[in-house]
Amino acid sequence: MSDKALSLPEFSALVALAVEAREISNTELKARRGLSIDGKKRVKLNELKLVDSWKQGRGFAHVLTDAGWARLGEDLRAGRLPVFGGSSGVIARALLGWLPEFLERTDQRLADVFQPPEFQPPEFQSPELQPPGFQPLEPQPPGESADVEGRVRDAYTRLAASPGAWVSLTRLRALLGDVPREALDGTLTRMERLADVNLVPESNQKTLSPQDREAAVRIGEQDKHLLWIGQ
Repeated sequence: MSDKALSLPEFSALVALAVEAREISNTELKARRGLSIDGKKRVKLNELKLVDSWKQGRGFAHVLTDAGWARLGEDLRAGRLPVFGGSSGVIARALLGWLPEFLERTDQRLADVFQPPEFQPPEFQSPELQPPGFQPLEPQPPGESADVEGRVRDAYTRLAASPGAWVSLTRLRALLGDVPREALDGTLTRMERLADVNLVPESNQKTLSPQDREAAVRIGEQDKHLLWIGQ
């Protein structure tokens, strides 16, 4: 990991995306957190592979990568923070300095603390105020998401040839055939934000069967075919 500290705008972008813990458009990010990720800041964070960005309508959408979560956690633990000025800077440094102590004391990770919202704020429920391409989250019945995630993890363990092996979503869906497509897709999308989960496209697209393409889950305007869960 680089020892060079991120600039205040770059660090602020990572913190905002961590708090959101999901894909978010610049329009919504500006409305909710008072910043957008564009220009040189976006290019720099993309080049460092800390943030994934893609075109969404007339603007961009972003999500914090696994490397971004790791970099933010390491910077917080090392006290590698940008310079904050004034009274607001005192508050920011105090809270950001307390956060890694809290994580260590409670044996948690950043991804455990920052979770995707279960509902969209009222200002983004109105169609005329929604950013281009914005899709509100569907409400989940109590416990359903956790139950499906547990089944996904159990199915992965049964299907993986060895610990940490890649498992195709075609095989996963076959094993979880009774889980509704929408519920499984939503759970996989949320799980990809966790530090021990990764979903990637098949690198050799020519090897994909029609069944493989149908089983893919769409995340960030990209079809993901393979699942990895760390041990």
